[in-house]
This record gives sequence, C-alpha cells and structure tokens, in this order.
Amino acid sequence: MRLLPAALTVLLLLVADQLSKAAITAHFAYGESVPVIPGFFNLVLVYNPGAAFSFLSGESGWQRWFFIGITIAAVALIMWMIHRHRSDKLFCWGLTLILGGAVGNLVDRIRLGHVIDFLDFVFGNWHFWAFNVADSAITVGAALLILDSFRPRRS
Repeated sequence: MRLLPAALTVLLLLVADQLSKAAITAHFAYGESVPVIPGFFNLVLVYNPGAAFSFLSGESGWQRWFFIGITIAAVALIMWMIHRHRSDKLFCWGLTLILGGAVGNLVDRIRLGHVIDFLDFVFGNWHFWAFNVADSAITVGAALLILDSFRPRRS
C-alpha cells in the first residue's frame, strides 16, 4: 500500500468522525437520546473518558493522559507497520482504518478530555455501548486484520 492512499483514508475518516461529532453536539444536550428506529437504534450524546466499552471511565482523570500516551505509541507503531508491510494490501487497509479511528478519538481526548459517542444500538432491554464513526473504523479495521490472518502466506 502506498502512503498517499493511507494518508487520505486517515484524513477522510478523521473529517467524517469530527464532523459527525460536531453535528451531534450541536443538536443534542448531554444524555439526550432520540430513537431513529424504535427498539433498535438511537442517537444519543454521551461522553466516554475511558477506553473501549467505557474501560476505566470511572477513574479520576489520570486515564486521559494514559490513553493519549498509548494512542500516540500505537499510531507510531501502526505507521511503521503500514510502511514495513506495504505489499500486504488487506493487512495495510485494516491498519489504516484502525489508524484513522485512533486519530479521531485521540483528537477528542486531547481537545476535550473524553471521547464523544452517539450511536446507540438496542437489543431488547440491552443497550450496546454507545460508539462513534472512529470506533466503527477501528472495528472494521480489526475485522480486516482477522480476515487477513486466515489468508495463506507464501514462504
């Protein structure tokens, strides 16, 4: 994979993520929820000072800097891996999506101290953790990496 398509993809994901978060914060009060598909999908404005699935969100604030540091290290590692494995397209696309999502959430963490989440799926009485465009990119990227791991490798 060439650097330019990866960089453009990361930029596109960052813009889509930040614009969607700006739109939701402009039209929703914190905690407000609006059913889009009743009983299945809502838009909601919530903040997550933790990591995935609200991990460490109840802590006193130290986790902000911890997650910023981990994300910066992960961004550097992912960029190196994309460069090193540039001939492995599926692997690099997975890493690129993860990178774009990580950068989107990193911007929130640096700017606001938390990540803005707004997509809320409901299954019966259970709500999946709210998430955002960046989280979606990370999930699709991880799925591509899993798919890539099943592909046969040349010796």
